[in-house]
Amino acid sequence: MSTEPQHTPYQKPALEFKSTTYSVPVLIPYTHDLTVIEHQLQQKINQAPEFFRNSPILIDLQELNKQSTSLNVAECIGLLRKLALLPIGIRGGLNDQNEAALALDIPKISAQQNISHQETAQKLEKITPEPESEPETPEQPITRLVTQPVRSGQRVYAHGDLIVLAQVSAGAEIMAEGNIHVYGILRGRALAGIQGNTEARIFCSDLQAELISIAGNYKISEDLDESVRNKPVQIYLNDLALIIQDL
Repeated sequence: MSTEPQHTPYQKPALEFKSTTYSVPVLIPYTHDLTVIEHQLQQKINQAPEFFRNSPILIDLQELNKQSTSLNVAECIGLLRKLALLPIGIRGGLNDQNEAALALDIPKISAQQNISHQETAQKLEKITPEPESEPETPEQPITRLVTQPVRSGQRVYAHGDLIVLAQVSAGAEIMAEGNIHVYGILRGRALAGIQGNTEARIFCSDLQAELISIAGNYKISEDLDESVRNKPVQIYLNDLALIIQDL
């Protein structure tokens, strides 16, 4: 009888690549003056500090470079990190700007980035043997019901609609691939249609939100008109513009 150790092959792959889309704030500077940028950024952050704290951010230099105005990327990245923002990529940069960003571990992001990820996944599939397993059943949208208050620092995610029968506190975040219904005060962040569903809506009994977003189109607290605050409202998209309407 052989005494050599037996090696059992993995029945499932140890990892996989998927192409997906995330909603990330994009910083588009129109000046190379970092003092002005810092001042205006700090004003924005003061309006919704919990939203911006440790938030990923993409730097888009296309508009600035059209003006033949060069921005010191290394100093800009340092400024963002000082303000507790986390740069994750640079878009529309010149060669020297891209190289400066890469030296600080910030990659170049192109408009075709998602396609590139998908192509990489397809190439990996060709060289990685398929495991012998039953096909997975696609996850079906499920409405999630939350009956307790969503407290500061909490995150709630729903693969379908999300219904909250209590208040959402400042600093909390609720996310849904479908609609969001809040039958209480909405003070935190509400992101509906996060997988790109532009038909999704947000309904709440009392709008005091730090941020509202549908399919990546968002407004922060300072962008909300006083006429819609502290009221029952519905929020939806019309030509990629957020519309807030009394209920």
